[in-house]
Amino acid sequence: MGMYTDELYFKPKLQVINEDQIHQIHMATLEVLERTGIKLTHPKALELLSGAGARVNGDRVYIPAWLVEDALRKAPNRLVLGKRTGERTVTLERDKSYFGPSLDCIDYMDPVTHERGRFQSHHVETTAALCDALPGFDWCMTIGMADDVPADTADRIVARHTMQFCEKPLVFCCKDTNSVNDIYEMALLLCGGKENFEAAPYIVHYSEPISPLVYYDPAVDKVLFCAEKKIPLINFPAPQACGSAPATFAGAIVQGSAESLSGLVIHQLANPGAPFIYGAFTTIMDMKTSIFSYGACELSLMTGALAQMAQYYGLPFFGTAGATDAKFCDAQAGAEAAFQCLSSAAIGSGLVHDCSSWMDHGNLVSPEFMVLVNDIVTSVKHYMEGIPVTAETLALDVIDRVGPGGHYLADPHTMANFRKIKYSDLFEREVYENWKTKGAKKMEQRLQELTIEKMKHRPAALPEDVIKELDRMQASWK
Repeated sequence: MGMYTDELYFKPKLQVINEDQIHQIHMATLEVLERTGIKLTHPKALELLSGAGARVNGDRVYIPAWLVEDALRKAPNRLVLGKRTGERTVTLERDKSYFGPSLDCIDYMDPVTHERGRFQSHHVETTAALCDALPGFDWCMTIGMADDVPADTADRIVARHTMQFCEKPLVFCCKDTNSVNDIYEMALLLCGGKENFEAAPYIVHYSEPISPLVYYDPAVDKVLFCAEKKIPLINFPAPQACGSAPATFAGAIVQGSAESLSGLVIHQLANPGAPFIYGAFTTIMDMKTSIFSYGACELSLMTGALAQMAQYYGLPFFGTAGATDAKFCDAQAGAEAAFQCLSSAAIGSGLVHDCSSWMDHGNLVSPEFMVLVNDIVTSVKHYMEGIPVTAETLALDVIDRVGPGGHYLADPHTMANFRKIKYSDLFEREVYENWKTKGAKKMEQRLQELTIEKMKHRPAALPEDVIKELDRMQASWK
């Protein structure tokens, strides 16, 4: 038995591009930035880029390859995020994957009535607490746009209530640096100050250049602010093949990579070593409907290629999976989410967003879809653990002890290992007659009941003095 004592572990792995293609995409990305450049009007960013060696001609900036590669050398290749309690829970490095729900949907699907209406501020508590309850999700996002509060403060109100009702690391989107600063101040309050925050950042800001290759001043303001404060920044364009990006997948990938890396250059010039997360939401324009598709298989293909580029660059990555173009939690929704989540995990897509809440191509939040995708994600994570090979798992003595014609039900080895099998609270495996006896509940009914049960969860309440301070902060927002 001596030769079987060491554990042999292999993580299931998928690649969609090879080393030669990675090199070609990298060189093409450098060519776009050097030859075509970006459109930028922000005075401070123009000054930084010009002073560092970029060629500036009016509002057009041409970034040389060496400047991009210098930024890649300076940027951290590892980022650890923490809960509001300070617990370090998300380690973005190499090909690890961590799943979370998405942000800024317009509509909400009530899981009790199945009526669809505008997302409102009270839905934040529901979705944030549900994310906190579901073990498949490692982090959270500001999930919807609150339609019932003033537009000028809605982004901060949503962030405040998400932080109050979910302990997990938070990715947020907001309109300007005033909002970023207010959300940052709330994060410092909740995690215990700047030192604790920098040890394991509790919030991450999501910002977008506009495809193709444009930066508006407010977005650049946020890039510079995050660099200064060391708030981890996701610079995430959304190039749409056939619309705002080339129709070819390689072309869309190159453009998205160039857009993200151009932000990296500005970010690292502002504060070398500040945490930066690379990525792009590359998908297709459906030429039959003109929608920006969230369920297309090409989304996963291009996201996978960009995840490999992130690993090549040594940058943390913001991935996409678990979304759907479906309007209900039907077979289409489950199939699209499962395909995307397994693909992302097998490639290693870093901070994977859109899991569980983005339905109807980015317009609809559904708590039921959150619960469905949570089950998919937990199955994917179980699959990604692979098959450990040890003396214990090879079970040679057990096979010999039971022998031909025996059974393993009562064997101690079975008792010690059967809990390693993944069991679902949602997907059923009953014998037909037992299923009938227990109510003959179809998938939709089981999903609704499980969702309503999970929605009862609330995290540990914040201290009363912290709530009062959050109320004071909110009252001061303009």
